[in-house]
Amino acid sequence: MSKNNMKKIGAVTGISLVVANMIGTGVFTSLGYQLGDLSNTAVILALWITGGLMALAGAFSYAEIGTAIKKSGGEYAFLSEIFHPVIGYLSGWISLTVGFAAPIALSSIAFIEYFPIPIPHARIFGIFLVLGITFIHTLNLNVSSKFQNITTLLKVLLIAAIVVAGLLLPAGTENAISFETPFFQEFKSTAFAVSLIYVTYSYSGWNAAAYITEEFRNPVKDLPKALITGTLVVTILYTLLQFVFLKHVPFDGLAGKLNVGTIAIEHMLGNRFAIIFSGAISLLLVSGISAMVWVGPRVTSSIAADYPLWRFFRNNKKGIPVKALWFQAILSSVLLLSGTFEQILIYCGILLNISALLTVTGVFKLRSRKTTEKTYSYPSEINPEKVTKDYKSPLYPYLQLFFILICVWIIGFTFVNSPKETFIGALNLLAGLITYLISKRIKKKS
Repeated sequence: MSKNNMKKIGAVTGISLVVANMIGTGVFTSLGYQLGDLSNTAVILALWITGGLMALAGAFSYAEIGTAIKKSGGEYAFLSEIFHPVIGYLSGWISLTVGFAAPIALSSIAFIEYFPIPIPHARIFGIFLVLGITFIHTLNLNVSSKFQNITTLLKVLLIAAIVVAGLLLPAGTENAISFETPFFQEFKSTAFAVSLIYVTYSYSGWNAAAYITEEFRNPVKDLPKALITGTLVVTILYTLLQFVFLKHVPFDGLAGKLNVGTIAIEHMLGNRFAIIFSGAISLLLVSGISAMVWVGPRVTSSIAADYPLWRFFRNNKKGIPVKALWFQAILSSVLLLSGTFEQILIYCGILLNISALLTVTGVFKLRSRKTTEKTYSYPSEINPEKVTKDYKSPLYPYLQLFFILICVWIIGFTFVNSPKETFIGALNLLAGLITYLISKRIKKKS
C-alpha cells in the first residue's frame, strides 16, 4: 500500500490526541501543594491560566513550523531541518529513550493506585495494560483513531461533568476561596514561580499532534486545529476544575493533599460518588496511556527512516511503526519493574523543555529570508514559496518570546535545584551523541 493511499486522520482525532496527552493526574493532584504557600484564589487561577497561555504559545509556534515542514516526528523532524541533524537526532533520542516510555509507566502505576479495588501483582498488571494498549495500536490507523477518540471523549465528559456539577451546586459552608492576601504579593513570590513549574508539567502534551503530521489528511489545516483547539479546551477545563475544587473544600482539606479530586467529589456528592470517581480517574488514565503509546513510536520510526542504526524500527507496509511500538512497550515495562523512572522524569523534563525551547526559537529562523532561501540537504528541503503560504502564528513575535522566557526560567531553576538529574540528563545526551556518530559511520560505509 502506497503512502498516499494509507488511511489518514482528520482534525477531530488530532484534537483528541492532544487532549488525551495533556490531561493526566497533575490536574487532580498539584493544587494541594500549591495551597501550601499560596492562598489567593485569583493567584491560583492565574497560575493555571499562565500555564495554559504558555502551552498555547507553543501550540501556535509548532503549528507554523509543522505546516511548513510537514514531517512526523515532532522536535526530531523540526530541529533536524531548521538547525542541524545532530540537534534533531538528540531530541529524538530523548523521546525514544525516556520521553514517552517513562510517562507511560508512571501513568500505569497511577491507574493502579487510583483503582478503587486492590489489584494483586500491580506492576505485572501494569505491564499487561501497556501491552494490551500497544496491541490495539498495532492493528491499523483506523482502530487507533477510534480507540483514541472514544477514550478521550469519556475523559472529557467526566471532567466536564465534574465542572458543571461543581459550578451548579452551592458552595460549601467552608471553602478555600479567599482574596485576603494581596494578589501581587503572591503573584511575584517564589512560591508562584515554583508552582508554575509543576503547572507547566501538567500541561505537557500540547505538542502531541506534531508527532503524527504525516498521518493527517490535510496537515496545513488539520495540524493547527488539533494543536490550538486541543490546548485551548484543556486550558479552560483545567482552570474551571481548580475553581470547583476551591469552591467546595475547606483550605485545610486541600492543602498538602495529593488526591484533591477525590476529596472534592466527596464534599460535593458524598463518599459513594468519591469511590466511583476514583475508579473513573483510573479509567481516564487509559486515554492518556493510549495517546502516548500512539505518538511515541512515530519519533522512533522517523529516526529509523533516516539512520541505518535504527532501520529495524521502520514502518510496516501499512505505515504503522509496529516494531517501534513494541520497543517502547518493552522500555515502559522495564521502568515499571525497576521503579526508578521517577528520577528519569525530572531530568527528562529539563531535556524536553530544551527541545521545545529550540523548536519555538526555530520560528524566528524559519521566518528569516536568509534561512528560507538556504538549501537543506537533510532530511528534505524547505520550499521558501510554500513557507509563505502555510499557517502563520498570530501575535508574532510576542507569543514566541513569552514561551521562551518561561522556558528559560524553568530550565535554569531545574538546573540549579536538581544538579544530579541534570548530570544524568547530560549523560543521556552523550549516549545519544555516540549512537549518532555510529549511525553516521554505518551510513558512510553502506
